[in-house]
Amino acid sequence: MPPAAPGPTLQPRLRFPFAGREAFGPGKAQLLCHIAATGSIRAAATELGMSYQRAWQLVQGMNRLFREPLVSKSRGGGTRGGAQLTPTGEEVLTRYTRMEAACGRATRTDWQALLRLLAGARRP
Repeated sequence: MPPAAPGPTLQPRLRFPFAGREAFGPGKAQLLCHIAATGSIRAAATELGMSYQRAWQLVQGMNRLFREPLVSKSRGGGTRGGAQLTPTGEEVLTRYTRMEAACGRATRTDWQALLRLLAGARRP
């Protein structure tokens, strides 16, 4: 007998668009998290399955979106370069992650009630 398919999951998406500018949301937060973990925009892009060029464009957009840059980059050469979150980048990622978790907690009760109404969903 094949294993049961996983039931539906709630995936709240916290995004904040800024008039006329790019939005900040889960994808950019994930990119920041991978940059922090790897110390490299290229390595973060590879882990996320995107091109370095796309990751660099997203970093540039994030750096323009906030009053201070979120990511600082050092060029390659003898030290092989790298990237790291600035103190502002660390704060943005921490606060965004905390807000995402709060959204999940805030919707848990209603989500469990909705699960009971969904056809074919396993009950919590």
